[in-house]
Amino acid sequence: MNKIPNRQVICETLLSLAKEDRDIMVLASDSRGSAAMAPFAAAYPEQFVEVGIAEQNIVGISAGLAHSGKKPFVTSPACFLSMRSIEQIKVDVAYSGTNVKLIGISGGVSYGALGMSHHSVQDIAVARAIPGLMVLLPADRHETKKMTEALVQHNGGAYVRIGRTAVEDVYSSDDYPFEIGKAVTLREGSDITLIGAGETVRIILDAAELLQQAGVKARVLNMHTIKPLDEEAIIAAARETGGIITVEEHSVFGGLGAAVAEVVVQNQPVPMKVLGIPDEPAIAGKTAEVFEHYGLTPGNINKIALELINK
Repeated sequence: MNKIPNRQVICETLLSLAKEDRDIMVLASDSRGSAAMAPFAAAYPEQFVEVGIAEQNIVGISAGLAHSGKKPFVTSPACFLSMRSIEQIKVDVAYSGTNVKLIGISGGVSYGALGMSHHSVQDIAVARAIPGLMVLLPADRHETKKMTEALVQHNGGAYVRIGRTAVEDVYSSDDYPFEIGKAVTLREGSDITLIGAGETVRIILDAAELLQQAGVKARVLNMHTIKPLDEEAIIAAARETGGIITVEEHSVFGGLGAAVAEVVVQNQPVPMKVLGIPDEPAIAGKTAEVFEHYGLTPGNINKIALELINK
């Protein structure tokens, strides 16, 4: 069982790359501990900026650093980064075309018992509506490493959301092709397609295994980049499998499911089901408890998939 959270992988990857690239900088909003960035701060104090609890300022400072030729990575709780500083993200990062990578840590329902004030289940909807801002969610530690390496090389703004704790591996290693904006087909299938992002990818893989036992061949897509979206993969899935279920740790409004539905309805309409957090304050509890409450489980996905196929 994997014990390494994605936030630790980001730190380790940036630590390695910063040896050769002194333009890489990390900024924290009193969050170096929760972002697992203390080792980076200790190793490269001149490439680390502690801003304190000031999310608007951290985005503005990072944009200024980017204008100076630096490659800033902002690490801050997703719930605050995506809500308190959205004006700065819209203007200082996206509209100004700055090379800022915004890492929303402890995203989704990672903060558990702290409840709605600390859940970030609207961040994808907000971020993907901003012109020029990429939106990404890595599925596991291996993909987090590949994504971080790609983001260092990419010139432009991005919002990345990761969870708080270690998640079960989706990949056996990081020896696989990763490209921003290109979905990964984790499992081929012709009866229905399951699409996930971030921590729901492992869940839909497990659901596909249950469906296999019922004689259903489910295609599994890891949509690690929600913007720019891999429309080609979605259209092919709709055309070739006849039905799609999306599963996300986010509101059912404006997130992965909405993005996929926008492509499907305009190109290849098929039956769809969007699974996520409904129009209510998400309950407080451990991630597994919240997922169970809202049916974001392999068993419920299996049930819904069979119902969709039978229709």
